[in-house]
This record gives sequence, structure tokens and C-alpha cells, in this order.
Amino acid sequence: MSRRHRRDPRESQSPDAVFSEMLLAARELLAVRSPLDAELMVSDMIGAWWGRRLKRGDAEQVLGEGLVDYAAKAGSPAALTLLIALAYLGTARQAAKAEGAALALMERDVARPRWANRLGAVKPTGCFVSRDAYGDQDTVICTFGYRGADSGEDRHALVVIVDYNMRGIARDAWVSSHVDKLLEQARAEAEGNPMLRFQEIEPQQARALLESAMKATVEYGDRRTAAPISDSYSAYHAFARSRIKALPPGRKRPAPLHSEAPYSRDRRAMLAAEFLSSNAAEHLSDPSAASRCADHIIDYGCDQDFGRPLRVSPTKCETFLLDWLPRKVLLTPAEQEAVPHVLGAWARFAARRTGLPDEGLRATLDGIWEATAKFAEAYRDPTTFGLDDNLLERLLPDGDLSALARRVFAFPFLQGTHGEIKLSLLNPADETDRRVLLGIDHGGELNRPDYDEHLAWHEEIAGRLWEGDPPQLWEAAQRLLDLGHDRHDVLHVLIEIAERIGDDPEELAIALDDIADIPDEPPI
Repeated sequence: MSRRHRRDPRESQSPDAVFSEMLLAARELLAVRSPLDAELMVSDMIGAWWGRRLKRGDAEQVLGEGLVDYAAKAGSPAALTLLIALAYLGTARQAAKAEGAALALMERDVARPRWANRLGAVKPTGCFVSRDAYGDQDTVICTFGYRGADSGEDRHALVVIVDYNMRGIARDAWVSSHVDKLLEQARAEAEGNPMLRFQEIEPQQARALLESAMKATVEYGDRRTAAPISDSYSAYHAFARSRIKALPPGRKRPAPLHSEAPYSRDRRAMLAAEFLSSNAAEHLSDPSAASRCADHIIDYGCDQDFGRPLRVSPTKCETFLLDWLPRKVLLTPAEQEAVPHVLGAWARFAARRTGLPDEGLRATLDGIWEATAKFAEAYRDPTTFGLDDNLLERLLPDGDLSALARRVFAFPFLQGTHGEIKLSLLNPADETDRRVLLGIDHGGELNRPDYDEHLAWHEEIAGRLWEGDPPQLWEAAQRLLDLGHDRHDVLHVLIEIAERIGDDPEELAIALDDIADIPDEPPI
């Protein structure tokens, strides 16, 4: 499991206590024999806080820059070696501070290993990618050598797995010193397997691909769903980041397998029409339901898979059926019945268009049928929640099933009557009706002097919840509700934060992420 966003058990310690432990561990740097070993040790060390959130601030600033300051004051040979490594492996701010501190210690003639001058002095010697025929993932291999080193000395390869079923994140990373054996094995696997392809790529392309993947890892998910990375990823993150910077910059990113030009709405409709008129779809018995299901399949491929609606694989189809559809799309009973069959027909249609090998198509169809048995359980029909069709139409005019819970939270009074007002006739998507609904929600507060302003803030928060913008707003609300807090108190906390932060979306997201509980006296 990922360590991202988990609380560091050392967070209860004072920063100086943490830094003292790390500086003690850094004494081992004086005993290593190569700059590569030192870089990997320091990358593992600072990987302990990668992706973490601290109550007292940003981990890279509090811990990373704090460690630089602490090492500078220590002034020992181990501290100097650590600073030299951080000047190469740290963030831009950490590197600048570490370089200045290291120069100051060197001027005082603090001892350092002879190999310290070679830290980070690397040159790329080749970049390769191994791709599966499904287009599920790329295994990117970048090889490096140290400048001025003997041939083969400290030669190494950075290996990064890029997962396109997880929005193109860098899911795993490691380093190998057996470069020739690694490349030979990758070539041999591709030669003996029609489902694998191995090729050399330009260093500029490798850099663009890896920068995008590492950025996607950071952006993936949220506090409640961390990126599904390997246990070792954080240990190699700083090393990978530094090696990527050693590659020449370039704008061109190699497109994922089968990637195509962006799909307009008209092009999507044309593709759906081609599918529905193909031999692959001739056995589908409900043309209307099949058409709507095809639209969902195409939208998923275009919007969630780098514009690749024709890419099919067992993993992608399973994710579509058991994860994306149940979270995002409101299906009619006819569509619920039809969608697995339409997806199977789509796999046959797409495989012919993309040239997917027969064994790949067979595995994909097997995956779809296995997922079909689980689909009925995974897709929880909203009508089974006690919500009638009229209410669902008002809450989900866009069919976005993932919005249901937050919209019910924002507008709890949508049925019955209030005086002479029939609530079932009010549309929460309409601004005028929305204000009436929120006014009913605040019927006991008409005498408060700031009623109009307060109601306006409730309208603001309700509108944001309706749109899910920013997503941290509903995430914060859920955390507070899970702690047992009253709905209205939760809304007031959200209002207080939105009013205090203003229009800065980044600061608002950070403030919402930091909410752990409601104070004893919540703002009103």
C-alpha cells in the first residue's frame, strides 16, 4: 500500500529529534564506496516524508528544509555529505539551501568523501520502453553512467512503471546495477511474446513521459484514496526525480499505445454509429439501451484513458464495469442489463480496429464475463435507496451518480410540502428554486440580523457541493460527518473556511484538507 498521506509516526516528536536521528543515520554515508550508493541511501531517507501531510505545514518545507538547516548547524563530515546529496536530490528550495550550506562548510575545510564531488554527475546512456499490446502500462528504462568513471563503473538503470489504467501514474520505481542483463531480458521477453513490444526512445521523450507520470502520481486521488503505488516508490522518488532532470528536456511525449487525436462530440457519435452498425453489435437485442451504453464506453475511453476509446484490455474493462460505472453513471434498468453484453461486443469491434492479437481479445472477453457476475452487486441501483425517479432526475440531471450523496447533503428538503409550497416541484439545479429550498432549511433563523448574507453563503457552499468544486469540500464534509457532527455545524465550518480564504483555489484546497475536526464552539 502507498505511504502517501499517512501520518508519520515521528510527527509527535519535535523536528530536532527527528533531524538528530536522520543525521545519525547519515554517518553511514561516510562508509559507502560509491556516489550511487549514497544517492540511493539519501533518497530512501527523505522518501520517509514524501507525500505526507503535516498538521504544522508542508512536509517538504517543515522536514526537508528543516533538515538542511539542522545539518548546516551540525557542521560535521556526515552533515556535509548529506547536504551535498540534498543539493542534488532535494526539491528546488531544498537544493538551493543545501548547496549554500554545503559551500559554507567546505570553506571551513570540513572533511568529505572523495566521491562526494561526483554525486549527481551523471549522463544518460539510453532510454527504452517495454509496452504491453493492451496499452495498460509502459515499463520505462533509462540507463546512466557517472561522468569521468571507468567504463561500466556505477552504471545503472532507473526503471519506472507507468499505469494507464490509473490515469497514467508512475506506480512503481526501482534501480538496477545489472543494466545489460536487464535490457537483454526485456528484449527476450518481447521477442517471445506477441503481447509485448520493446523499443528504444529518445531521451527527450522519456523525460516528458516520466515527468507527466510522476506528476499524475502526486495528483491522483485525494486524502481518502491514495495513489495505488508500490511500497518502494517513495524510497526511489527523489532519486527518480533527479535522474529525470539529467535527461535532455523536450516537449514531445510519446503517446500511449493506440492514442488518437482528441474526440469531438461529433466524432464520438460517429464512432458509436459505426459500432452499432457493425457485425460485432448485431446480436444486441435492445438498440436504444445499446446506444446509450456505447456512449458511456466511448466517453470513458476519451475522458479517462487519454483519448483511447478503442483500447480494450481485461483490466480496463473490469475497471469500467466495477469501478467507474457504479460511481459515475446513472443507468436505467435496461442499461444495467445490457452494458456487459455491449462491452463484450465493443471489445470485438475495437480489437479488429486496433489489431489486438487474438489471445488479447480472448483474455479481454474472459475478463468481461468474470466481471459481469460481480456487476450487479457493484452497481447499486439508486432506486433501491428509496429515491423515486422524479427525485433522481432533479438531483442528477447530468447523470453523474458520484454527485448523489453530496447533493442530498446540500439539499435535504426535496419532498413533501412546506406550507403551501410543494417541494417536489422545486428544482435544486435552478438558482431561484435553490434559494427557496435553502430558505426553508433556515426557517428558524429569519430574525438573525445577517440572514441575507448568511443565506448567500449557504447558497455559495450548496452550489460548490452541487458541482463538486473543489472536491476537497465534500471530502472535508464527509470526514466531519463521520465523526458524528451535525450537518448544519459542518456547513458552517465550510462557510467559515471559504469566507476566510477567499478566491484562492489552492489555499482553499489546502485549508479543507487540513480539517480534522470541528472546534468546541463551531463558527455560526
